[in-house]
Amino acid sequence: MTEPVAYLAKSRKSGAVNATVKEWSYHDFENIPLYTKEQLQPKVQMTQAEFNEFNKLLLSSAVTIYEVIDTIYKDNGKMNEFLHLYQRLFNRNDKLELENQLEFSKLWADFNIDNQEEMIEIVPDMKWFVRSKEFDDGVYKVLEDIRLDYYEYGNVENDEEIAEYGHRFDTKEEAEQWTNPLTEAVQLPVEDE
Repeated sequence: MTEPVAYLAKSRKSGAVNATVKEWSYHDFENIPLYTKEQLQPKVQMTQAEFNEFNKLLLSSAVTIYEVIDTIYKDNGKMNEFLHLYQRLFNRNDKLELENQLEFSKLWADFNIDNQEEMIEIVPDMKWFVRSKEFDDGVYKVLEDIRLDYYEYGNVENDEEIAEYGHRFDTKEEAEQWTNPLTEAVQLPVEDE
């Protein structure tokens, strides 16, 4: 946790309060932290792929938020130039779509390339996998391949191997369609493809 950027200095005797950016050192005042810099300006979480596409947009001719979102929307995820941002901003869930577009718009409006590490946090891309519930003989069974009526399980020793060899699902619901009483859906970080 980072240091607070503001305090509420409250007198223990009189109850008088004062908002301040530094802790008061008077003996009868209690310093109550109000908020941190992260609370004032929370970081936008992005996967590395989304961040790469965001940087590509910074180099494009798009300037206004309208031009940027229009560029992403026209790509429609089909040309794969802005596939990850398209999936984030136009994901067919009205409430989540609106929240993501609002967050993206604020980021674009306030973005400062010199302070991008203070504005964006890179998080691992998470996918869902189907694996056995039991760790049996030092291995998990993991769903590796799905083709029409055919599916194949393989043996892996740890989560990294599951993420490397397992069939990736975007949502928990998709993965749960392939579970049975002996298997479960698990979410793991994956490397960019």
